[in-house]
Amino acid sequence: MNRPYPVHPLGTRARVLLSSVYGPYARDDEDGSRAINPMELYHNQVTRTQGAFSLRMFHRSFGLMLLQANMDAPCTLIDFPTLESFTAQLKAERYDVVGISSINTNLEKTRRMCDLVRKHQPLAMLVVGGHIANRDRIMETLDADHVVRGDGVRWFRRLLGQDEDAPVKHPAVISGFGTRIMGIKLPDNPSGTAAILIPSVGCPMGCNFCSTSAMFGGKGQFLNFYETGDELFNVMDGIESELKVSSFFILDENFLLQRQRALRLLELMEQKGKSWSLYVFSSIRVLKSYSIEQLIGLGVSWIWTGLEGEDSQYGKLKNVDTRAYVRQLQSHGMRVLGSSIIGLENHTPENIDQVIDHAVGHDTDFHQFMLYTPVPGTPLHREHLQNGTLLSETEFPVADAHGQFRFNYRHPGIRDGQEEQFLVQAFQRDYEVNGPSLARLIRTTLEGWQRYHKHPDPRIRRNYSRDGMLLRTSYAGAVWAMHRHMRGNDHLEKKLEDLLKRFCRQFGWTTRVMAAAVGRYILFMLRREEKRLASGWTYEPNTVVEKNDAALALEKDAPAPSHTAKPKVPWVTGELVPAPVHVVKRR
Repeated sequence: MNRPYPVHPLGTRARVLLSSVYGPYARDDEDGSRAINPMELYHNQVTRTQGAFSLRMFHRSFGLMLLQANMDAPCTLIDFPTLESFTAQLKAERYDVVGISSINTNLEKTRRMCDLVRKHQPLAMLVVGGHIANRDRIMETLDADHVVRGDGVRWFRRLLGQDEDAPVKHPAVISGFGTRIMGIKLPDNPSGTAAILIPSVGCPMGCNFCSTSAMFGGKGQFLNFYETGDELFNVMDGIESELKVSSFFILDENFLLQRQRALRLLELMEQKGKSWSLYVFSSIRVLKSYSIEQLIGLGVSWIWTGLEGEDSQYGKLKNVDTRAYVRQLQSHGMRVLGSSIIGLENHTPENIDQVIDHAVGHDTDFHQFMLYTPVPGTPLHREHLQNGTLLSETEFPVADAHGQFRFNYRHPGIRDGQEEQFLVQAFQRDYEVNGPSLARLIRTTLEGWQRYHKHPDPRIRRNYSRDGMLLRTSYAGAVWAMHRHMRGNDHLEKKLEDLLKRFCRQFGWTTRVMAAAVGRYILFMLRREEKRLASGWTYEPNTVVEKNDAALALEKDAPAPSHTAKPKVPWVTGELVPAPVHVVKRR
């Protein structure tokens, strides 16, 4: 029976294991993995058809990391395990609580992991959370003791007898790892990568398809971990000191919506001379409530925003010239990732070209395309369930309802799997018309640098001057390589030639020479990557094991159980399958 407020008898002496679902992920198998749905956000949903130009990177399970950071109990976190490494972890140590985080498409994997916990840790309390918790009657599907929906930090603090209202401790962690593009692996260097920042969860906008909003109460509801700009500034200052970062990827569904907090953060950044760059999610209507000067002052340099579609039902874009505003943002060096939906109620085979052209016409630096998908727990899912238009899971496997394949319901105008081709068509047209996203990003970065690298405010000047060396060297080389690679494609060759000329006019003969020298190496790596991908090459994240201080103390004082040997765990940073284990002693 699922008790809503359990309290573990061992309190903070309880040993906790937290885990994400097991891989490999980028393949088709009976466990629910899908080659079309890899564990790579950008390659999965944004740069999907850009080949070797696709941005390849992995992101940690930040929710689990936040939970671990706020536990006083000994806690081990295993992220991206294989089935074998997860099983070995269950055999290697005794755990009193095992928590598994999952999304709905990984239902079968979650079910199998629950069975393994029951087999190898029969006395452990088994807890399941993540977006799968939105699923109706989930306790009838999984053999779990508890399902956590919403605020997991408070839930685990209550379970372990900790102060539920204590300030939330934020983990210091970079936003991505294993990054590669054009065949070149970028270093996992904290100083050159944005740190992750989670100020709030949920979204008061409450779009009917949004699983995150549904998890935290729906329309009008959200949860702040940091209420004020002062609290947020102190957290960011601490992360900057620990990781030596200058940029933050802010995981907040509409960060700038909380205006008082954002403007107080700006005030403190100005007082303390902080030249931070912020990567934010925000609706355009909220963005427009700020002046360009305020956005630049905050260091907003990357914006992920919804462009749901022309004539859509979502009022947040009503009477907004989104194309003009995107171009305005880019002219100030703010890179824009637009997000568009394929398969809204008014979409038909007859108007889908117009829908795609509207999205592509924004010429955003990156563009995400997703199918209109009713996910369990959302109002859209309930609507289709009530209308009888939702396909049963025997008709359409849950593992395929990830928004990059087919509808899991009967669409009024798009039938017989047409949506699969429409989605690919959208990605492909964006690439063919606007070129590689990397080139667009470089173009916008150059515009921002040209506009602000001599700004009278030293704080803003520093923010843009960081891009100067990259523009003169590696970015110029990347444009040179892309231009050479696109020979024969008159449209894209001309766009890249014009961009390369802008570099040469701005930086002179030294950059012209450097572009060719660096570009030849990039072109070689690009072509090698294309051959790898054509042969079926895939990427998987490494397994990561992290222990907090309490768990490290136990490990130091007590030997491993005699009935099993602890697996040897190499320190590695490789990115190809098969993925080994990477152990981090997190303090």
